[in-house]
Amino acid sequence: MGERKLDTEGCQGIKFRNVTPEVFSCMKKKLQTYGIETSPGDFGRLEGNGIVAHFSWDGEANLIIEIKERPSTTYCGQVSGKLKAFMRECQGY
Repeated sequence: MGERKLDTEGCQGIKFRNVTPEVFSCMKKKLQTYGIETSPGDFGRLEGNGIVAHFSWDGEANLIIEIKERPSTTYCGQVSGKLKAFMRECQGY
């Protein structure tokens, strides 16, 4: 298995706005389809494909995802770009 990098100095939190319950549910399904398991509920952990992150959704509109670990060959921008793409798909763009 590849090396993983702890992001103590790296990735900033990703903040999403206008995240309805339907969008939040869609986002979790997209992550699971991509091989990333998600904790049940509105906050918890995302883990898979060498990525470990924490997420927190306020139950209404705001979702924050903080990347804690990632493969050493993967940049923060790649991870956040994929998360943003999933969000756009879930919002119907």
